[in-house]
Amino acid sequence: MLRVEVPTEKVKETYETVTKSFQRKASLPGFRPGKSPINMVAKRFARDIDEDVKNKLTNESYQQALRDHKLIVVGNPEVEEVSFSREEPYQFLATIEVAPQFDLPDYKGIPAQRQIGRVTDADVNKALMMLRERQTKFETVDRELKEGDVAVVNYTGTVDGVPITDIAPAARGLTGQKNFWVNMDKGSFIPGFADQLTGAKAGDKRTVNVDFPDDFVTPQLQGKKGVYEVEVVEAKEKVLPELNDEFAKSYGAENLEALNVGVRTDLENELKMKQENAVREQIVRTLLDKIQTDLPETIVLRETRAIVYNLVNDNQRRGTPGEVLEAQKDQIVASASVAARERVKANFVFGKIAEKEGIKADQSDVIPRVQQIAMENQVSMDQVIKDLQKNNRVDELFQQALIQKVVDFLVKNANIEEVPAAEPKE
Repeated sequence: MLRVEVPTEKVKETYETVTKSFQRKASLPGFRPGKSPINMVAKRFARDIDEDVKNKLTNESYQQALRDHKLIVVGNPEVEEVSFSREEPYQFLATIEVAPQFDLPDYKGIPAQRQIGRVTDADVNKALMMLRERQTKFETVDRELKEGDVAVVNYTGTVDGVPITDIAPAARGLTGQKNFWVNMDKGSFIPGFADQLTGAKAGDKRTVNVDFPDDFVTPQLQGKKGVYEVEVVEAKEKVLPELNDEFAKSYGAENLEALNVGVRTDLENELKMKQENAVREQIVRTLLDKIQTDLPETIVLRETRAIVYNLVNDNQRRGTPGEVLEAQKDQIVASASVAARERVKANFVFGKIAEKEGIKADQSDVIPRVQQIAMENQVSMDQVIKDLQKNNRVDELFQQALIQKVVDFLVKNANIEEVPAAEPKE
């Protein structure tokens, strides 16, 4: 809370200045524009003059108070008038949030490890298998279901004899569906569900008992036992395409050998990016862990909302059901709050380093990001720029570019040790 008082002399002086300004523009009956008596102008426009004087005094004295107290404010202040008249000091209270105060630790020479690895033939074969799986065909078969198949089923589910929606209203998809595809793999859908369909054929009916895990996505069902009445509609077999030149051409390669080379190159680039990102994360984490400071709650709340909005939108685009998102609402908000605090803290720390090192972001730093957004959304760069301006997000892009340059600076000046890559876990 900042209390500001403007002396009576300053109030009177500002009244005179503002009133004369109104006089120059005023056009009252019987007088030429700008020639009206000042006392008549003051009476005629009293309310407007009061408002202008108050605004002028508030803005000027508020900025001066920040300079006097050496305060760096974030966001807009909430101003509460205490007293205001022509014949006494003007007083007001400003509720403000200030930028966190902290000392920068030594940010040059931060230790980090870069794991040295290589792309193996097994990695390439695994990637090729993933490409094959993208072109999987599902053929209906007249036989018993086995692991690796897909079961098309109708089902209804209950817990303690009542429909699941009576317990978890948002979990409509868990209560019943028709023509639902279940992968015949362990852990698919609900753990234990697919296992109990092994050996069934089209037309068979089975009662499937499941134990909802303690960390199940729907909180109301965690640790409960479910009973499903299931009818197998179809049994489908996964058929993968042959790994040959024709397959390679479907991905734009001249032949299978060229596809192998392209896949290996992509994996090597991906590995390099992963290694570099790991180094950057280590450096940033080490730096931020050295700094403890309070953060402006208004900014943290705004950032939390932005993260939640983006998370929900991303999941909706991926086809995540609304009931799943609703069930995870508390977890999403909690996770977003933690991420928001880290992001806000990082912004202040990086901003301070940028100021100290003279690091700035200009238009050339922002253009690549605009190009990326345009490509991802399949629109022109001009359209992206218009949308950013419309939503007041241009500054956000410059901030992102500035942070990128600061982290680049930290990496360049870090003490990086190259170590063998850890053996992958089974």
